[in-house]
Amino acid sequence: MNFSVSPLIVVAAVIERDGLILIGQRRRGTRHEFQWEFPGGKLEPGETPAAALRRELAEELAIAAEVGPEIKRYEFAYRGRSPIVLIFFRVTGFSGTPQPLSFEKIVWDSRGRLPDYDFLEGDLDFVQRLSRNDL
Repeated sequence: MNFSVSPLIVVAAVIERDGLILIGQRRRGTRHEFQWEFPGGKLEPGETPAAALRRELAEELAIAAEVGPEIKRYEFAYRGRSPIVLIFFRVTGFSGTPQPLSFEKIVWDSRGRLPDYDFLEGDLDFVQRLSRNDL
């Protein structure tokens, strides 16, 4: 039998304020501990990508986000794992004060400094492009 498996869809937010972008560091004891990523997460059944991102940002940062346009979408496979589809969105506004509910810590930093952080492998190309304003 040939079963078609849909790839896992992961959404991520580019939240920019005063020229700085919010990133989060994964917690100790989790997969890829202490690496950096953009806030977001996996789609649940029946969710749209934008709805999933709003939910994830509420859960991870305690903010109510206004999800804007999609910036970039691509497929990536971590070694030994099934491919995922990463979808990055611009967050055009939010209410509340971001809290590191699901992160070791969160940081606001400039686009140009993002490559200085140890990002997840799946985010590296996106980080390079974002840092060069190439998106």
